[in-house]
Amino acid sequence: MAQKPIPADIAKLSFEDALAELEAIVSDLETGSNKLDGAIAAYERGTHLKTHCEAKLREAKTRIDKISVGPNGEPKAEPTDLE
Repeated sequence: MAQKPIPADIAKLSFEDALAELEAIVSDLETGSNKLDGAIAAYERGTHLKTHCEAKLREAKTRIDKISVGPNGEPKAEPTDLE
């Protein structure tokens, strides 16, 4: 079964905001206070948040991997095209 595309509101989130929301969802699910439908919806949103966070980390790694040292020993970033 193919995963649904990440909702636009999640795609706009920074890594930190997405991670904070994911942590809140996990904490809420751990309490078991949600009804079944709410828990399923929260789990699905959490899955999208996790995927978004992983993509943001991959983007950051790509950017870091592109950093090199110039002839004077200073860091020099190469242009990165992530799209």
